[in-house]
Amino acid sequence: MSDKRTKQRGLGRGLSALMSDVNDQQASTDSAPKAPDMMVPIERISANPDQPRRQFDPELLEDLTASIREKGIIQPLIVRPMPGKVGDYQIVAGERRWRAAQKAQLHRIPVIVRDFDDTEVLEIAIIENVQRADLNPVEEAAGYQQLMQKFGHTQEKLAEALGKSRSHIANTMRLMQLPEQVQAFVRNGQLTAGHARALITSDDPMALAQRVIKKALSVRETERLAKTGIDNVFTPSGKSKRGAGASEKDADTHALEGDLSAALGMKVSVDHTKGEEGGRVTIAYTSLDDLDTLCRLLSNG
Repeated sequence: MSDKRTKQRGLGRGLSALMSDVNDQQASTDSAPKAPDMMVPIERISANPDQPRRQFDPELLEDLTASIREKGIIQPLIVRPMPGKVGDYQIVAGERRWRAAQKAQLHRIPVIVRDFDDTEVLEIAIIENVQRADLNPVEEAAGYQQLMQKFGHTQEKLAEALGKSRSHIANTMRLMQLPEQVQAFVRNGQLTAGHARALITSDDPMALAQRVIKKALSVRETERLAKTGIDNVFTPSGKSKRGAGASEKDADTHALEGDLSAALGMKVSVDHTKGEEGGRVTIAYTSLDDLDTLCRLLSNG
């Protein structure tokens, strides 16, 4: 019965309660730290294997280690009892502090114990990291994919709970279509998410990614190269010979048009003015009823 309730629990229900301890810790950074429930031997605490964050900046970790050596851990970790292991705990929030505490050779660390299930632990781990912008784009995409595949959540529910647009969720998740090595380029900062999205439709994204990195191409140049092929030669102005003067839309614009069209039930076209920040959004209606619907939606804000 409890398994059934877990499967039916929608993302976003009670998230404010789930995140209260995490948010309390963030809010109390400049004030009195939250009192821990207990001090636990560091060897009795384990990382969450489903934690979406895989990389920790070495320099920031060293800075935190130095701070912990001098002042200790100011904000306790949030943990849950380890399933099947009495006296052991699994990290819900605070893995970076745990890693730094190990480097600082602490024997016991302060924790707040909460009884979260697997779904809530993963939700908190992803939401905490996304809110703090701690995940690189590939880690963020993997986190969204975990929530959808493991717990059956939809892009709409994710967008609602995380405060992101559905198009952002969809475009980020498209990065998972790339080969692992190209994803690695994004993780280590050699490619931006914009570069990576432009490579998705390429016949050979790996070769294209290497060309982009070697030539230090911009996102727009990468998009043109993906459309015209790996052997395309760029002119000094940055425009391809085959694509000069073309005003083809990028993948993100097409995705945005699709999202808006689906939301309105009408064809939507987004056209950016070349070289400027502005542009034009065109909505095509096929009947007066559609026009009435559009006017009502716009009037309601």
